[in-house]
Amino acid sequence: MDGESPERLVARLAQCKAQEALHPIDSAASPPVLVIAADTIVVADGEVMGKPAGASDAARMLRRLSGRTHRVLSAYALMEGGGPSVQRTVETQVVFRELPDAWIAWYSGLPESRDKAGAYAIQGMGGAMVSHIEGSYQNVVGLPMERVVWDMIDMGWVIL
Repeated sequence: MDGESPERLVARLAQCKAQEALHPIDSAASPPVLVIAADTIVVADGEVMGKPAGASDAARMLRRLSGRTHRVLSAYALMEGGGPSVQRTVETQVVFRELPDAWIAWYSGLPESRDKAGAYAIQGMGGAMVSHIEGSYQNVVGLPMERVVWDMIDMGWVIL
């Protein structure tokens, strides 16, 4: 939506995914169901980068990120059918190396660049583009499990 902050956008997307997953479940007739839904975006100078539309869009994104710091925002929603829910957004700062044009052309042609926000997969060959991060590595992969697990424990959904 116009004027929506990146933080609000990614939180709304995660919440919508969770609600969509719960919608077909009849909570009265089913055992308790816990849904975990998430979304991740990359933000560079205020531009929200989702998944690229193709190789040329991936190359554009990588040129934009080359040699710069950007933010990775992952939001998740934990919802129990008819019960309590948790929603959290986690931010990680990622610093990219200066990328040669040949690397950008090669990497943007890889399948791993297509299905990832910002056109890179830190857990794949895209990790070679990263100089360093500040924050959660798992968040950049797409789901900050170190936060999800503790939120589930705090809600009593996981018993140690």
